[in-house]
Amino acid sequence: MNDRLAGIRQEILSGIEQHAESRAAAFELRKQFLDSKTGKIGRMMKEMKNIAPEERAVFGKSINELKEWAQQKFSELDERLKAKELERRYESEKIDVTMPAQCVETGNLHPVTQIRNQLMDIFVGMGFEVAQTREIEKDYYNFEALNIPKDHPARDMQDTFYLSPEFLLATQTSAAQIHTMEKKKPPIKIVAAPGKVFRSDDDATHSPMFHQMEGLVVDERITLCDLKGMLELFAKKIFGEETTTRLRPSYFPFTEPSVEVDVSCFSCGGKGCRLCKGTGWIELLGAGIVNRKVLENCGIDPDRYSGLAFGIGLDRAAMLKYGVNNVKLLFESDLRVLRQINDN
Repeated sequence: MNDRLAGIRQEILSGIEQHAESRAAAFELRKQFLDSKTGKIGRMMKEMKNIAPEERAVFGKSINELKEWAQQKFSELDERLKAKELERRYESEKIDVTMPAQCVETGNLHPVTQIRNQLMDIFVGMGFEVAQTREIEKDYYNFEALNIPKDHPARDMQDTFYLSPEFLLATQTSAAQIHTMEKKKPPIKIVAAPGKVFRSDDDATHSPMFHQMEGLVVDERITLCDLKGMLELFAKKIFGEETTTRLRPSYFPFTEPSVEVDVSCFSCGGKGCRLCKGTGWIELLGAGIVNRKVLENCGIDPDRYSGLAFGIGLDRAAMLKYGVNNVKLLFESDLRVLRQINDN
């Protein structure tokens, strides 16, 4: 038996010296000896039943000593190999920061950021002040103050993410208009800083999280003519000087009258193409004259003042301007897409 034990010890030492070149190889070598079912030491333990009763204690002690010795040897080996692998990894990942770069690429802003900056430049240039938006709003500011009571069908259209009965993820940036009109009296001319809004909607042209920007003007004798002229200028600056706009009747609870604003197709010049679905027009944003009830909710006299409001989706504007056919491409940050779009 002693010869067998000595032979196993020698096998282990030889294996460690000759064949254990990696932690994976060391693991396989360890299994040859210490696996409970197929290992050589494990098989010797199973021979206990064939040993004479008076010799079993000595036999079992010898096997256990061998097992403990083998476990220690393999543990020491594993630690050495682990240190060597770490050293090789550090060596392979080492970077000489004094060496010149092989290729230097100039980055560019995300398409939504580019559109946002362009819009801010346009409206600030028209004399608009910038108001901040909030991603978490009270139900009152997001709905009720905008003439959307709890039983209003427009709430179903929003597919709102509620955080509690009182708080929700903002479904629109229009709440910034209410905050502004509560704090400031006319004349008011603000654009709500482009912000994130959230709705339970997800397909090729919609995302559960997207970006909006709102505009509000409140003063004496504000009419749809003011809205038309302002949006005409905006469309020309974004889509080109040949672009024209048209207003179509629509419905929003917080404006009356309400309109959908279309722009002439900048791809075909209004002749009809795949982008405009043959109509020559592309729907861009919603707008209208501020509802009297909204002004009253903010303590503004609707008999003296009137206002115009508009809201635009930045993601949609970016898709239209840059020819993106799936909104998800704007959120995946695929460099193959982003490198193609640079208006800076």
